[in-house]
Amino acid sequence: MQKSKKIFSCSKCGAQFPKWQGQCGECGSWGTLSEEVVKNSNHKKETAGVGAGTVIDFSEINDDSKIARYQTGIEEFDRVVGGGIVSGSVVLLGGEPGIGKSTLILQIAEKINGPVLYISGEESAQQVKMRLDRLELNSSQIKFLGETDVEIIVATIKKNKPKLAIIDSIQTMYLDELDSESGAINQIKACTAKLIEVAKQENVALIIVGHVTKSGEVSGPKTLEHLVDTVLYLEGDKYHAYRILRSIKNRFGNTNEVGVFDMRTKGLIEVKNPSEIFLTQRKNKVSGTAITATLEGSRAFLVEIQALTSWTSFGYPQRKSVGVSLNRLQLLVAVLTKRCNLKLDKQDIHLNVVGGLDIDEPAVDLAVCMAVASANLDKPLDSETVFIGEVGLAGEVRLANQIAKRIKEAEKFGFKTAVIAKSPTVIKSSKIKIIQVDYLSEVIRDFLK
Repeated sequence: MQKSKKIFSCSKCGAQFPKWQGQCGECGSWGTLSEEVVKNSNHKKETAGVGAGTVIDFSEINDDSKIARYQTGIEEFDRVVGGGIVSGSVVLLGGEPGIGKSTLILQIAEKINGPVLYISGEESAQQVKMRLDRLELNSSQIKFLGETDVEIIVATIKKNKPKLAIIDSIQTMYLDELDSESGAINQIKACTAKLIEVAKQENVALIIVGHVTKSGEVSGPKTLEHLVDTVLYLEGDKYHAYRILRSIKNRFGNTNEVGVFDMRTKGLIEVKNPSEIFLTQRKNKVSGTAITATLEGSRAFLVEIQALTSWTSFGYPQRKSVGVSLNRLQLLVAVLTKRCNLKLDKQDIHLNVVGGLDIDEPAVDLAVCMAVASANLDKPLDSETVFIGEVGLAGEVRLANQIAKRIKEAEKFGFKTAVIAKSPTVIKSSKIKIIQVDYLSEVIRDFLK
């Protein structure tokens, strides 16, 4: 006989409590606990007589048994997922509302050579067809299912056996056996587990769309990222046309790969030369700008760093940063003040990465420092010089990883000089002059004074 009991679960982190309380004791969120009924079974699982599992020797697996990959022909997408979508894999695509997730998955669906099942709990067939027509996509191989019941979705996938199934979005799906509403953390986890199970059993590639909350988490719980095979984020600034598709987890390829797209009326267009767009409309002989080479996955991008300094109108100077961590900017400003004797203690400092790209790596430190120093001294930097390197607290310049790849990208765009840290190995180039330095103060002295 089954007994049921009431518990209270947090809709954000999934923590469970025996009684209601205003604040979740695990994640600290307020008003996120909701009542749920859980059924307990008194039947103990019998383990006697259970047979052993089948053991597989890896040496018996030959090349003929390799798992197929479905290439879409969209190079920026295929590279991010590791060369194509693996059959039977589950991909989680996250992003803010309106960023272009539905547009991207429809473009992928059209490119797959085989039947595709598009499952939506948010839009009708007519609405999806309207979007297909606007994007001028061929919908002959795409079948539509407007359903939110996961049991019906699983049965439909088993019956139709598509090459690719798309769930748009996971927040709208539900299981009848759970009492909570769609979008609750236990519903999302249970629905995802069911969908993963059918994807593996039927060898169907599955793309699950998950919205990003205000706190930046996919569907609220981060648990989904651990369940799926690949996690992709579509990022971008609504004031810019460019979108960055970023891989943060991939069991079948490299992580931290990125694809660059241009959002236009007819969908997302591949940008195969990102450095060119990030340097668009660059002005020469303007103080406060510096060029650097940043690495995203296996690709090097040239980006422009802009800085502006001005006397503060308040008692405490402001520090604003777009595209680079504010904490990193404050650290570098302290280095410039202490080690390079720049008077920045009463200066408002504003920093921007042109093009809306977010940069996490410290290899852009040198360019950030040179942009701030150039703005402060009101002296422009050489427009044909690229600055690459990490800056330490002692004011030393440290060598960036994969420096040869960054220099090669600068060569391609006709830059004449590259300023880097001293390298233990010889770095040669026939097209660009390489200047190796020890300290930030040397670079400021040679290029700004």
